[in-house]
Amino acid sequence: MGLEEEAGGSAKILPPTEQELSAELDTKLQKYLRGEGADLEALKDKKLKGQLFVREKLYGNSAKAAAKFEKWLMPSEGGYLEAEGVEKTWRIKQDQLTREVDILSSRNQYDIVLKDLGPYTLDFTPSGRYMATAGRKGHVAIVDMKSMELIREMQVKETVRDIVFLHNESFFAVAQKKYPYIYNRDGIELHCLKEHGAVSRLQFLKNHFLLASINKFGQLRYQDVTTGEMIGNFRTGLGRTETMQINPYNGVVAVGHSAGTVSMWKPTSAAPLVKMLCHHGPISALAFHPNGHLMASCGREKKIKIWDLRKFEVVQTIPGHHAKTLDFSQKGLLAAGTGSYAQVLGDFSGTQNYSRYMGHSIAKGYQIGKVSFRPYEDVLVMGHSMGWSSILIPGSGEPNFDTWVANPFETSEQRREKEIHSLLDKLPPETIMLDPSKIGTLRPYKKREKPTKEEIEAEKEAAVESVKDIALKKKTKGRNKTSKRVMKRKVLIDKAKKPFLEKQMLEEGKVAGKKRNLGEETELPASLKRFVRKKAAV
Repeated sequence: MGLEEEAGGSAKILPPTEQELSAELDTKLQKYLRGEGADLEALKDKKLKGQLFVREKLYGNSAKAAAKFEKWLMPSEGGYLEAEGVEKTWRIKQDQLTREVDILSSRNQYDIVLKDLGPYTLDFTPSGRYMATAGRKGHVAIVDMKSMELIREMQVKETVRDIVFLHNESFFAVAQKKYPYIYNRDGIELHCLKEHGAVSRLQFLKNHFLLASINKFGQLRYQDVTTGEMIGNFRTGLGRTETMQINPYNGVVAVGHSAGTVSMWKPTSAAPLVKMLCHHGPISALAFHPNGHLMASCGREKKIKIWDLRKFEVVQTIPGHHAKTLDFSQKGLLAAGTGSYAQVLGDFSGTQNYSRYMGHSIAKGYQIGKVSFRPYEDVLVMGHSMGWSSILIPGSGEPNFDTWVANPFETSEQRREKEIHSLLDKLPPETIMLDPSKIGTLRPYKKREKPTKEEIEAEKEAAVESVKDIALKKKTKGRNKTSKRVMKRKVLIDKAKKPFLEKQMLEEGKVAGKKRNLGEETELPASLKRFVRKKAAV
Protein backbone atom coordinates (compact mmCIF):
# COMPACT_ATOMS: atom_id res chain seq x y z
CA MET A 1 0.00 0.00 0.00
CA GLY A 2 1.16 3.51 -0.62
CA LEU A 3 0.69 6.92 0.96
CA GLU A 4 -1.99 9.13 -0.54
CA GLU A 5 -1.44 12.92 -0.52
CA GLU A 6 -4.00 15.51 -1.59
CA ALA A 7 -2.63 18.67 -3.17
CA GLY A 8 -4.97 20.88 -5.16
CA GLY A 9 -7.54 18.14 -5.61
CA SER A 10 -5.10 15.63 -7.13
CA ALA A 11 -3.86 12.50 -5.36
CA LYS A 12 -0.30 11.21 -5.47
CA ILE A 13 0.49 7.68 -4.36
CA LEU A 14 4.06 6.93 -3.24
CA PRO A 15 5.57 3.43 -3.42
CA PRO A 16 6.28 1.75 -0.05
CA THR A 17 10.08 2.31 -0.33
CA GLU A 18 9.67 6.03 -1.06
CA GLN A 19 7.09 6.20 1.73
CA GLU A 20 9.68 4.89 4.22
CA LEU A 21 12.31 7.33 2.91
CA SER A 22 9.89 10.23 3.18
CA ALA A 23 9.02 9.32 6.77
CA GLU A 24 12.72 9.04 7.63
CA LEU A 25 13.47 12.43 6.05
CA ASP A 26 10.60 14.01 7.97
CA THR A 27 12.07 12.69 11.22
CA LYS A 28 15.50 14.14 10.38
CA LEU A 29 13.91 17.39 9.21
CA GLN A 30 12.51 18.11 12.67
CA LYS A 31 16.08 18.18 14.03
CA TYR A 32 17.14 21.02 11.73
CA LEU A 33 14.02 23.19 11.80
CA ARG A 34 14.39 26.45 13.77
CA GLY A 35 11.33 26.16 15.95
CA GLU A 36 7.83 27.20 15.01
CA GLY A 37 7.46 29.47 12.01
CA ALA A 38 6.03 32.99 12.11
CA ASP A 39 2.23 33.41 11.97
CA LEU A 40 1.98 35.21 8.63
CA GLU A 41 -1.83 35.33 8.62
CA ALA A 42 -1.90 37.57 11.66
CA LEU A 43 0.32 40.23 10.04
CA LYS A 44 -1.25 43.25 8.35
CA ASP A 45 1.94 44.84 7.02
CA LYS A 46 2.35 43.44 3.49
CA LYS A 47 6.03 44.33 3.24
CA LEU A 48 6.92 42.63 6.52
CA LYS A 49 4.75 39.66 5.58
CA GLY A 50 6.62 39.21 2.29
CA GLN A 51 10.03 39.46 3.97
CA LEU A 52 9.11 36.86 6.60
CA PHE A 53 7.68 34.57 3.93
CA VAL A 54 10.99 34.60 2.02
CA ARG A 55 12.94 34.06 5.27
CA GLU A 56 10.76 31.10 6.36
CA LYS A 57 11.08 29.54 2.90
CA LEU A 58 14.87 29.86 3.12
CA TYR A 59 14.90 28.20 6.56
CA GLY A 60 12.75 25.34 5.29
CA ASN A 61 14.95 24.71 2.25
CA SER A 62 18.13 24.73 4.37
CA ALA A 63 16.58 22.26 6.84
CA LYS A 64 15.59 19.93 3.96
CA ALA A 65 19.10 20.13 2.50
CA ALA A 66 20.66 19.33 5.89
CA ALA A 67 18.29 16.35 6.37
CA LYS A 68 19.13 14.97 2.90
CA PHE A 69 22.84 15.47 3.57
CA GLU A 70 22.59 13.49 6.80
CA LYS A 71 20.59 10.77 5.08
CA TRP A 72 22.81 10.19 2.05
CA LEU A 73 26.28 11.48 3.02
CA MET A 74 26.34 10.46 6.70
CA PRO A 75 25.06 6.89 6.54
CA SER A 76 27.09 5.48 9.44
CA GLU A 77 25.71 5.55 12.94
CA GLY A 78 27.65 5.21 16.16
CA GLY A 79 26.76 2.52 18.64
CA TYR A 80 27.62 1.55 22.20
CA LEU A 81 27.84 -1.67 24.12
CA GLU A 82 24.46 -2.69 25.50
CA ALA A 83 24.19 -5.17 28.36
CA GLU A 84 21.29 -7.55 28.84
CA GLY A 85 19.77 -8.47 32.18
CA VAL A 86 22.28 -8.40 35.03
CA GLU A 87 25.28 -7.98 32.72
CA LYS A 88 27.49 -4.91 33.05
CA THR A 89 29.32 -3.34 30.13
CA TRP A 90 32.42 -2.64 32.23
CA ARG A 91 32.81 -6.37 32.84
CA ILE A 92 33.18 -7.13 29.13
CA LYS A 93 36.82 -7.91 28.28
CA GLN A 94 38.75 -7.18 25.10
CA ASP A 95 38.98 -10.92 24.36
CA GLN A 96 35.19 -11.11 24.15
CA LEU A 97 35.11 -8.14 21.76
CA THR A 98 37.75 -9.73 19.52
CA ARG A 99 35.48 -12.69 18.81
CA GLU A 100 32.59 -10.43 17.77
CA VAL A 101 34.20 -7.70 15.64
CA ASP A 102 35.44 -7.84 12.05
CA ILE A 103 39.05 -8.47 11.00
CA LEU A 104 39.89 -4.79 10.37
CA SER A 105 38.65 -3.78 13.82
CA SER A 106 40.49 -6.63 15.51
CA ARG A 107 43.76 -5.27 14.06
CA ASN A 108 43.36 -2.27 16.40
CA GLN A 109 44.00 -4.48 19.44
CA TYR A 110 47.71 -4.83 20.04
CA ASP A 111 50.56 -4.23 22.51
CA ILE A 112 53.95 -2.76 21.57
CA VAL A 113 56.53 -3.63 24.23
CA LEU A 114 59.75 -1.58 24.37
CA LYS A 115 61.08 -2.20 27.86
CA ASP A 116 64.15 0.02 27.87
CA LEU A 117 62.74 3.17 26.20
CA GLY A 118 59.56 4.11 28.13
CA PRO A 119 57.47 5.66 29.51
CA TYR A 120 55.80 6.72 26.27
CA THR A 121 53.66 9.72 25.31
CA LEU A 122 51.76 10.06 22.03
CA ASP A 123 49.71 12.34 19.77
CA PHE A 124 47.38 11.93 16.76
CA THR A 125 46.76 14.04 13.68
CA PRO A 126 43.21 15.52 13.47
CA SER A 127 42.23 12.81 10.95
CA GLY A 128 43.54 9.96 13.15
CA ARG A 129 45.61 8.57 10.28
CA TYR A 130 49.03 9.12 11.86
CA MET A 131 50.37 8.72 15.38
CA ALA A 132 53.54 10.25 16.84
CA THR A 133 54.99 8.50 19.87
CA ALA A 134 58.01 9.35 22.00
CA GLY A 135 59.76 7.45 24.78
CA ARG A 136 61.38 9.11 27.76
CA LYS A 137 64.79 7.65 26.77
CA GLY A 138 64.81 9.43 23.38
CA HIS A 139 62.94 7.05 21.06
CA VAL A 140 60.70 8.91 18.54
CA ALA A 141 58.51 7.22 15.90
CA ILE A 142 55.80 8.15 13.36
CA VAL A 143 53.28 5.38 12.55
CA ASP A 144 50.64 5.11 9.80
CA MET A 145 47.66 3.71 11.72
CA LYS A 146 45.77 2.58 8.60
CA SER A 147 48.46 0.30 7.23
CA MET A 148 50.31 -0.12 10.57
CA GLU A 149 53.58 0.83 8.84
CA LEU A 150 56.47 2.61 10.53
CA ILE A 151 57.10 5.85 8.60
CA ARG A 152 60.10 7.12 10.55
CA GLU A 153 61.96 6.04 13.65
CA MET A 154 64.90 7.82 15.29
CA GLN A 155 66.85 8.11 18.53
CA VAL A 156 67.54 11.68 19.71
CA LYS A 157 69.85 10.40 22.49
CA GLU A 158 68.45 12.60 25.25
CA THR A 159 65.39 12.90 27.47
CA VAL A 160 62.05 13.47 25.71
CA ARG A 161 59.14 14.86 27.74
CA ASP A 162 56.40 15.46 25.15
CA ILE A 163 55.60 15.26 21.42
CA VAL A 164 52.92 17.00 19.35
CA PHE A 165 52.01 17.22 15.65
CA LEU A 166 51.85 20.66 14.03
CA HIS A 167 49.27 21.48 11.32
CA ASN A 168 49.70 18.09 9.59
CA GLU A 169 51.81 14.92 9.76
CA SER A 170 54.70 16.56 7.85
CA PHE A 171 55.97 18.39 10.94
CA PHE A 172 56.09 17.60 14.64
CA ALA A 173 57.61 19.21 17.74
CA VAL A 174 59.49 17.31 20.44
CA ALA A 175 60.20 18.63 23.97
CA GLN A 176 63.71 17.40 24.65
CA LYS A 177 66.11 17.83 27.56
CA LYS A 178 67.17 21.46 26.99
CA TYR A 179 65.00 22.83 24.18
CA PRO A 180 62.00 21.92 21.97
CA TYR A 181 62.91 20.85 18.43
CA ILE A 182 60.85 20.80 15.24
CA TYR A 183 61.38 17.88 12.83
CA ASN A 184 59.91 17.02 9.47
CA ARG A 185 58.39 13.71 8.44
CA ASP A 186 61.79 12.32 7.42
CA GLY A 187 63.28 12.97 10.87
CA ILE A 188 65.39 15.97 9.75
CA GLU A 189 65.81 18.68 12.39
CA LEU A 190 64.40 21.98 11.12
CA HIS A 191 64.43 24.31 14.14
CA CYS A 192 65.77 24.49 17.67
CA LEU A 193 63.52 26.74 19.78
CA LYS A 194 66.06 27.98 22.31
CA GLU A 195 63.78 30.79 23.55
CA HIS A 196 61.46 28.21 25.12
CA GLY A 197 64.13 26.54 27.24
CA ALA A 198 63.49 23.19 28.92
CA VAL A 199 59.73 22.64 28.62
CA SER A 200 57.56 19.89 30.08
CA ARG A 201 54.41 20.18 27.94
CA LEU A 202 53.65 21.19 24.32
CA GLN A 203 50.34 22.02 22.63
CA PHE A 204 49.54 23.26 19.11
CA LEU A 205 46.66 25.61 18.19
CA LYS A 206 45.89 24.49 14.63
CA ASN A 207 43.58 27.40 13.72
CA HIS A 208 46.11 30.01 14.85
CA PHE A 209 49.37 28.15 14.00
CA LEU A 210 50.67 28.77 17.52
CA LEU A 211 52.95 26.42 19.43
CA ALA A 212 52.35 26.74 23.20
CA SER A 213 54.85 25.44 25.73
CA ILE A 214 55.18 25.52 29.49
CA ASN A 215 57.98 24.49 31.80
CA LYS A 216 57.72 22.99 35.26
CA PHE A 217 58.06 26.44 36.88
CA GLY A 218 54.98 27.81 35.09
CA GLN A 219 56.57 29.90 32.29
CA LEU A 220 54.06 29.94 29.40
CA ARG A 221 55.17 30.83 25.86
CA TYR A 222 53.40 31.17 22.52
CA GLN A 223 55.29 31.09 19.21
CA ASP A 224 53.92 31.55 15.70
CA VAL A 225 55.31 28.65 13.62
CA THR A 226 54.66 30.46 10.31
CA THR A 227 56.74 33.58 11.07
CA GLY A 228 58.82 32.41 14.05
CA GLU A 229 57.65 35.39 16.12
CA MET A 230 57.27 34.96 19.89
CA ILE A 231 53.67 36.08 20.48
CA GLY A 232 53.54 35.77 24.27
CA ASN A 233 55.85 35.01 27.19
CA PHE A 234 54.14 34.98 30.60
CA ARG A 235 55.05 33.87 34.08
CA THR A 236 51.95 32.26 35.56
CA GLY A 237 53.21 32.61 39.15
CA LEU A 238 50.85 29.96 40.49
CA GLY A 239 53.30 27.18 41.30
CA ARG A 240 54.70 24.09 39.66
CA THR A 241 52.90 22.89 36.52
CA GLU A 242 52.47 19.31 35.31
CA THR A 243 49.59 19.52 32.84
CA MET A 244 48.37 21.78 30.02
CA GLN A 245 45.43 21.41 27.63
CA ILE A 246 43.71 23.48 24.91
CA ASN A 247 39.98 24.16 24.80
CA PRO A 248 38.92 23.20 21.22
CA TYR A 249 35.98 25.62 21.36
CA ASN A 250 37.84 28.90 21.85
CA GLY A 251 41.59 28.13 21.76
CA VAL A 252 42.14 29.09 25.41
CA VAL A 253 45.03 27.27 27.11
CA ALA A 254 44.29 25.76 30.54
CA VAL A 255 47.18 25.09 32.92
CA GLY A 256 46.98 23.00 36.11
CA HIS A 257 49.15 24.05 39.06
CA SER A 258 50.48 22.42 42.20
CA ALA A 259 48.18 24.46 44.48
CA GLY A 260 45.01 22.97 42.95
CA THR A 261 44.38 26.00 40.71
CA VAL A 262 43.53 25.88 37.00
CA SER A 263 44.32 29.08 35.09
CA MET A 264 43.18 29.90 31.55
CA TRP A 265 45.29 32.05 29.22
CA LYS A 266 45.32 33.74 25.85
CA PRO A 267 48.47 34.99 24.05
CA THR A 268 47.50 38.67 24.13
CA SER A 269 47.00 39.00 27.90
CA ALA A 270 49.67 38.88 30.61
CA ALA A 271 47.00 38.09 33.23
CA PRO A 272 44.93 34.89 33.28
CA LEU A 273 41.40 35.09 31.92
CA VAL A 274 40.13 32.75 34.66
CA LYS A 275 41.59 31.31 37.85
CA MET A 276 39.67 28.37 39.34
CA LEU A 277 40.39 26.54 42.57
CA CYS A 278 39.45 23.05 41.37
CA HIS A 279 41.11 20.78 43.96
CA HIS A 280 42.76 20.93 47.37
CA GLY A 281 45.95 19.37 46.03
CA PRO A 282 48.10 19.43 42.87
CA ILE A 283 46.31 19.04 39.53
CA SER A 284 47.36 15.75 37.93
CA ALA A 285 45.25 15.75 34.73
CA LEU A 286 42.96 17.98 32.59
CA ALA A 287 40.73 17.31 29.58
CA PHE A 288 38.14 19.26 27.55
CA HIS A 289 34.96 17.96 25.96
CA PRO A 290 34.85 18.44 22.14
CA ASN A 291 32.04 21.01 22.52
CA GLY A 292 34.30 23.08 24.82
CA HIS A 293 31.67 23.55 27.53
CA LEU A 294 32.81 20.75 29.86
CA MET A 295 36.18 20.30 31.55
CA ALA A 296 37.37 17.28 33.52
CA SER A 297 40.06 17.71 36.17
CA CYS A 298 41.70 15.32 38.60
CA GLY A 299 43.68 16.06 41.76
CA ARG A 300 45.83 14.18 44.19
CA GLU A 301 42.88 13.78 46.57
CA LYS A 302 41.62 11.01 44.20
CA LYS A 303 38.62 12.83 42.74
CA ILE A 304 37.59 13.57 39.15
CA LYS A 305 35.46 16.69 38.79
CA ILE A 306 33.33 17.61 35.77
CA TRP A 307 33.04 21.40 35.33
CA ASP A 308 30.51 23.42 33.34
CA LEU A 309 32.63 26.24 31.90
CA ARG A 310 29.58 28.34 31.04
CA LYS A 311 28.86 28.78 34.76
CA PHE A 312 32.24 27.66 36.20
CA GLU A 313 30.46 25.21 38.48
CA VAL A 314 31.01 21.55 39.35
CA VAL A 315 28.30 19.37 37.81
CA GLN A 316 29.65 16.01 39.04
CA THR A 317 32.33 14.70 41.39
CA ILE A 318 33.57 11.13 40.84
CA PRO A 319 35.55 9.83 43.85
CA GLY A 320 38.09 7.03 43.94
CA HIS A 321 40.18 8.02 40.89
CA HIS A 322 43.79 9.13 41.07
CA ALA A 323 44.09 9.67 37.32
CA LYS A 324 47.43 10.70 35.90
CA THR A 325 45.90 11.36 32.48
CA LEU A 326 42.42 12.16 31.10
CA ASP A 327 40.99 12.41 27.60
CA PHE A 328 37.56 12.98 26.01
CA SER A 329 36.53 11.14 22.84
CA GLN A 330 34.71 12.74 19.91
CA LYS A 331 31.40 11.32 21.20
CA GLY A 332 31.97 12.49 24.78
CA LEU A 333 33.38 9.38 26.50
CA LEU A 334 35.94 10.13 29.22
CA ALA A 335 39.04 7.92 29.66
CA ALA A 336 41.08 7.99 32.86
CA GLY A 337 44.43 6.25 33.34
CA THR A 338 45.32 5.22 36.90
CA GLY A 339 48.39 3.05 37.47
CA SER A 340 47.99 -0.01 35.23
CA TYR A 341 44.20 0.37 34.82
CA ALA A 342 42.31 2.45 32.24
CA GLN A 343 38.65 3.21 32.87
CA VAL A 344 36.18 4.74 30.43
CA LEU A 345 33.19 6.72 31.69
CA GLY A 346 30.13 7.64 29.64
CA ASP A 347 27.22 10.08 29.83
CA PHE A 348 24.41 8.08 28.24
CA SER A 349 21.51 10.01 29.78
CA GLY A 350 22.60 13.40 28.41
CA THR A 351 22.40 14.96 31.89
CA GLN A 352 26.19 15.28 32.42
CA ASN A 353 26.13 12.30 34.77
CA TYR A 354 29.12 10.08 33.97
CA SER A 355 29.14 6.43 34.99
CA ARG A 356 31.31 3.37 34.33
CA TYR A 357 31.25 2.13 30.75
CA MET A 358 34.36 0.02 30.13
CA GLY A 359 37.66 -0.84 31.78
CA HIS A 360 40.93 -2.48 30.85
CA SER A 361 43.91 -3.68 32.87
CA ILE A 362 47.32 -3.91 31.26
CA ALA A 363 50.17 -6.04 32.64
CA LYS A 364 50.74 -5.54 36.34
CA GLY A 365 53.53 -3.07 37.00
CA TYR A 366 53.02 -1.06 33.80
CA GLN A 367 52.26 2.58 34.63
CA ILE A 368 49.96 4.44 32.23
CA GLY A 369 51.32 7.91 31.41
CA LYS A 370 49.03 9.00 28.55
CA VAL A 371 45.62 7.95 27.20
CA SER A 372 44.33 9.27 23.88
CA PHE A 373 41.29 8.40 21.76
CA ARG A 374 42.00 7.95 18.07
CA PRO A 375 39.80 10.31 16.00
CA TYR A 376 37.12 8.70 13.79
CA GLU A 377 37.83 5.24 15.23
CA ASP A 378 36.54 3.33 18.26
CA VAL A 379 40.07 2.97 19.59
CA LEU A 380 41.84 4.05 22.79
CA VAL A 381 45.66 4.12 22.79
CA MET A 382 47.59 4.09 26.07
CA GLY A 383 51.23 5.07 26.43
CA HIS A 384 52.81 3.35 29.43
CA SER A 385 56.16 2.59 30.98
CA MET A 386 56.82 -0.41 28.70
CA GLY A 387 55.57 0.91 25.33
CA TRP A 388 52.02 1.51 24.17
CA SER A 389 48.79 -0.51 23.87
CA SER A 390 45.61 -0.15 21.81
CA ILE A 391 42.12 -1.37 22.77
CA LEU A 392 38.60 -1.16 21.31
CA ILE A 393 36.05 1.20 22.88
CA PRO A 394 32.75 0.90 20.92
CA GLY A 395 31.03 4.24 20.36
CA SER A 396 34.00 6.49 21.13
CA GLY A 397 34.74 7.80 17.61
CA GLU A 398 32.72 9.92 15.22
CA PRO A 399 31.39 7.50 12.54
CA ASN A 400 31.26 10.07 9.71
CA PHE A 401 34.14 12.34 8.73
CA ASP A 402 34.06 15.57 6.74
CA THR A 403 36.83 15.62 4.12
CA TRP A 404 37.02 19.42 4.36
CA VAL A 405 37.90 19.15 8.06
CA ALA A 406 39.84 15.88 8.38
CA ASN A 407 40.34 13.32 5.62
CA PRO A 408 42.02 10.03 6.67
CA PHE A 409 42.47 9.11 2.99
CA GLU A 410 43.87 12.40 1.65
CA THR A 411 46.55 12.34 -1.02
CA SER A 412 49.70 14.47 -1.12
CA GLU A 413 48.00 16.95 -3.49
CA GLN A 414 45.00 17.27 -1.21
CA ARG A 415 47.30 17.76 1.78
CA ARG A 416 49.16 20.52 -0.05
CA GLU A 417 45.93 22.30 -1.03
CA LYS A 418 44.58 22.00 2.50
CA GLU A 419 47.80 23.44 3.94
CA ILE A 420 47.56 26.47 1.65
CA HIS A 421 43.90 27.05 2.55
CA SER A 422 44.61 26.70 6.28
CA LEU A 423 47.40 29.29 6.01
CA LEU A 424 45.06 31.68 4.19
CA ASP A 425 42.39 31.10 6.83
CA LYS A 426 44.82 31.49 9.74
CA LEU A 427 43.24 33.33 12.67
CA PRO A 428 45.10 36.13 14.48
CA PRO A 429 45.93 35.63 18.20
CA GLU A 430 43.44 38.38 19.14
CA THR A 431 40.54 36.06 18.23
CA ILE A 432 41.28 33.79 21.21
CA MET A 433 38.78 34.63 23.96
CA LEU A 434 36.45 32.91 26.39
CA ASP A 435 33.35 33.68 24.30
CA PRO A 436 34.27 33.56 20.58
CA SER A 437 30.66 34.35 19.61
CA LYS A 438 31.46 38.01 20.37
CA ILE A 439 33.73 38.18 17.33
CA GLY A 440 32.09 40.29 14.62
CA THR A 441 29.59 41.94 16.95
CA LEU A 442 29.43 45.59 17.99
CA ARG A 443 30.01 46.76 21.51
CA PRO A 444 26.74 48.22 22.88
CA TYR A 445 26.78 52.00 23.12
CA LYS A 446 26.41 53.28 26.66
CA LYS A 447 25.30 56.86 26.98
CA ARG A 448 27.22 58.75 29.65
CA GLU A 449 24.82 60.13 32.20
CA LYS A 450 25.57 63.65 33.35
CA PRO A 451 25.70 63.88 37.18
CA THR A 452 23.13 66.11 38.86
CA LYS A 453 24.02 69.19 40.95
CA GLU A 454 23.23 67.31 44.16
CA GLU A 455 25.63 64.49 43.20
CA ILE A 456 28.40 66.99 42.35
CA GLU A 457 27.90 68.81 45.67
CA ALA A 458 27.94 65.54 47.61
CA GLU A 459 31.16 64.47 45.86
CA LYS A 460 32.76 67.84 46.63
CA GLU A 461 31.74 67.65 50.29
CA ALA A 462 33.18 64.14 50.54
CA ALA A 463 36.50 65.38 49.11
CA VAL A 464 36.57 68.28 51.60
CA GLU A 465 35.78 65.97 54.56
CA SER A 466 38.56 63.58 53.55
CA VAL A 467 41.03 66.49 53.53
CA LYS A 468 39.89 67.69 56.96
CA ASP A 469 40.78 64.33 58.48
CA ILE A 470 44.41 64.53 57.32
CA ALA A 471 46.77 64.83 60.28
CA LEU A 472 49.25 67.69 59.78
CA LYS A 473 52.89 67.07 60.47
CA LYS A 474 54.19 68.64 63.68
CA LYS A 475 57.02 71.07 63.04
CA THR A 476 59.59 72.98 65.12
CA LYS A 477 58.79 75.78 67.57
CA GLY A 478 57.50 78.90 65.83
CA ARG A 479 56.36 77.02 62.73
CA ASN A 480 53.53 75.14 64.47
CA LYS A 481 51.30 78.05 65.46
CA THR A 482 47.53 77.70 65.38
CA SER A 483 47.17 80.38 62.69
CA LYS A 484 49.63 78.62 60.39
CA ARG A 485 47.88 75.29 60.92
CA VAL A 486 44.54 76.90 60.01
CA MET A 487 46.09 78.39 56.85
CA LYS A 488 47.54 75.02 55.82
CA ARG A 489 44.17 73.36 56.36
CA LYS A 490 42.52 76.07 54.23
CA VAL A 491 45.04 75.51 51.41
CA LEU A 492 44.29 71.77 51.41
CA ILE A 493 40.54 72.43 51.27
CA ASP A 494 40.99 74.86 48.35
CA LYS A 495 43.06 72.25 46.48
CA ALA A 496 40.30 69.69 46.99
CA LYS A 497 37.65 72.13 45.66
CA LYS A 498 39.74 73.32 42.72
CA PRO A 499 38.91 70.51 40.20
CA PHE A 500 35.17 70.89 40.86
CA LEU A 501 35.34 74.67 40.44
CA GLU A 502 37.37 74.40 37.23
CA LYS A 503 34.87 71.94 35.80
CA GLN A 504 31.97 74.22 36.73
CA MET A 505 33.65 77.27 35.13
CA LEU A 506 34.37 75.27 31.96
CA GLU A 507 30.74 74.22 31.61
CA GLU A 508 29.49 77.78 32.26
CA GLY A 509 31.93 79.08 29.63
CA LYS A 510 30.60 76.59 27.07
CA VAL A 511 26.99 77.62 27.74
CA ALA A 512 27.87 81.34 27.50
CA GLY A 513 29.74 80.73 24.25
CA LYS A 514 26.73 78.98 22.73
CA LYS A 515 24.43 81.87 23.73
CA ARG A 516 26.90 84.39 22.31
CA ASN A 517 27.08 82.54 19.00
CA LEU A 518 23.33 82.38 18.76
CA GLY A 519 22.97 86.11 19.48
CA GLU A 520 25.53 87.32 16.94
CA GLU A 521 24.43 87.96 13.40
CA THR A 522 26.55 86.21 10.82
CA GLU A 523 28.19 88.47 8.26
CA LEU A 524 27.08 87.54 4.73
CA PRO A 525 29.09 88.20 1.55
CA ALA A 526 28.09 91.21 -0.53
CA SER A 527 26.53 89.05 -3.26
CA LEU A 528 24.03 87.55 -0.78
CA LYS A 529 23.12 90.65 1.22
CA ARG A 530 20.33 91.57 -1.23
CA PHE A 531 18.47 88.39 -0.23
CA VAL A 532 18.40 89.25 3.47
CA ARG A 533 14.92 89.96 4.80
CA LYS A 534 14.67 93.56 5.90
CA LYS A 535 13.32 94.40 9.33
CA ALA A 536 9.94 96.05 9.40
CA ALA A 537 9.99 99.75 10.23
CA VAL A 538 8.59 100.63 13.63
